[in-house]
Amino acid sequence: MLRESARAQLHPLDVRSGRMVVQAWIASRGLIAAVALLLAVRQGSSLTKMVSNWDVNHFTNLARGGYYADPRGILMAFFPALPAILRAGLELGVPIAITGVVLSMLCSAVAAVALIRLGGPWAAIAWLFAPTAVFTTLPYTEALFCAAAFWAWERARSDRWLAAALIAAVACTVRVSGLFLVVALVVMIMTTRDVDWLTRGRRLALLLIPTAVLAGFVTFLYLLTGSWTAWYSAQSTGWVRSMTWPWQSFLHTVDAMKSGAFPDQPWVTAIFRAEMVSMALGTLATIWCLARRMWAEASWVGIQVMAFSVSYWFFSVNRATLLWFPLWMMFAAWGTRRPERRGRRIAHRCAVITAFSASVVLMLWWCWLFFTGYWAS
Repeated sequence: MLRESARAQLHPLDVRSGRMVVQAWIASRGLIAAVALLLAVRQGSSLTKMVSNWDVNHFTNLARGGYYADPRGILMAFFPALPAILRAGLELGVPIAITGVVLSMLCSAVAAVALIRLGGPWAAIAWLFAPTAVFTTLPYTEALFCAAAFWAWERARSDRWLAAALIAAVACTVRVSGLFLVVALVVMIMTTRDVDWLTRGRRLALLLIPTAVLAGFVTFLYLLTGSWTAWYSAQSTGWVRSMTWPWQSFLHTVDAMKSGAFPDQPWVTAIFRAEMVSMALGTLATIWCLARRMWAEASWVGIQVMAFSVSYWFFSVNRATLLWFPLWMMFAAWGTRRPERRGRRIAHRCAVITAFSASVVLMLWWCWLFFTGYWAS
């Protein structure tokens, strides 16, 4: 039996919810594909090339040559699960772009189903039409990680802790965010009411499974490089992620937001402005969870917001919003409110339609950015 407050209870998976989310999945993936097809026709570019920009090149190098494929060593910033899957596709004769896109498409559906359980169908729909949803259709880690992390959380909320630990271990092979997932699950264990300490101890012991996966990767990099900080060094070298005080990180981001900061790279300043908005949304989602005493959910988002705040600047936060399922739960809760007065109800509905329309427009713009090779976070 669940031992959580009514606010944290899981939503049922019924036919109506499933149908809504399936339709949203088809529509959102269809819009992203339409942008890719239109650009391919207009620019005379191949679809495989369009989906292979930015980090996809790093995953490709890892899949083909392993962690020494780049002499600078920045490939050690990436966890092994996705490159291993892409490598398996190559062994079967499937191009990396196709393997990556198919994998992300399927995993985005798996993650959306988990979101139905966590926040209801509208949380899943909001996530599917998120501004940065294009990254859940590419050879990137977002869809794969969300599928694992969301279901690990769902299993934990269902008091299925062995399954939660095993799925969390999968998430820990995908990206460093698995560390934050383990920490947040620890918070869930420690804040669950009406549970004896022996039960808490058993659950904490199960979390040694995903922790061992993280330790294994760190040890693997140490054996390759002789450094226990190889992952952090790769992040600092490749993406300027050196440790910085939060106020300095904020000021560096403000500088990057100024017009003319990147004269040779159009749209970079716009992306940094969006990074600032994403940080604000993460803070808001954390406060929303705290107000509802959703301590574990608050820690899941809050720890990541803090981690981003001590980087040189706010970087890749736009993509990280896809991992923050409480953010989409918050949007769903706001969107499904029904004010008592008719005038307020109409105004609220107009606001919801406007917000959703803006999200779709931003999603299409982000698709255009990535497919045309512009910086897209």
